Amino acid sequence: METTENIFSPENLKNKRSMAAVRAAAKLFLERSIDEVRMTDIAEESGIGVATLYRYFGTKTHITIAAMTYLWTELGGMFGGVFDSEVFLRQPGIKQVTDLMRMYLVMYDAHKDFMRLLSEFDLMLIRESVPQSELVDYERSIINFYPFFERAFHTGIADGTIREEVVPQAFYLTYAHAILELCKKLIRGELLPSDDFSHANAEIALLIEGAAYYLAKHPEDLIKADDTAGKAG
Repeated sequence: METTENIFSPENLKNKRSMAAVRAAAKLFLERSIDEVRMTDIAEESGIGVATLYRYFGTKTHITIAAMTYLWTELGGMFGGVFDSEVFLRQPGIKQVTDLMRMYLVMYDAHKDFMRLLSEFDLMLIRESVPQSELVDYERSIINFYPFFERAFHTGIADGTIREEVVPQAFYLTYAHAILELCKKLIRGELLPSDDFSHANAEIALLIEGAAYYLAKHPEDLIKADDTAGKAG
């Protein structure tokens, strides 16, 4: 328990004020965009002076990294326990893997502003030439589905629903990158005259279904499982 002395210590007050600034920055980035939000906007939203913000974070780039780290952490909390539940773990391995990949569709559907921010953030990192050493905490905050995927993969090998010759890490990285980048492209919106993103969810779902079909030892079982789920719904 914190003592009164600890609560009002300069370090504790600084931590609380810096977190207030990070939350304010995250809120503004979600509402607008990274480029549109200025340090003065964050100062006004958080009630912390601009000079203090620069003293705490140094640059807007650094507070942006902190805000994105905070948002990933918050998002990760929403999925906590889902993939350790008895209902999830009772499923065949291939169904567990498919459900894990479908989380990207859930993120796209329910958190479009965050997905947009991810695209903006990537561009900022490139533009500002941010060194990897400054992104260690950010990388740790990113939801890492791989441990759940690896467990589900080995469950599928054991129960005969997943092909043995597939390299799990290569499969995971390939499709995680592909699905996430597709989500970002769809969020950015149509650019070319031929672009038509009116069926964005179907595009993401098709990529996920194709990945599951490739991984499945008996692809016909996927169709039966989806039919059963559809009738139950």
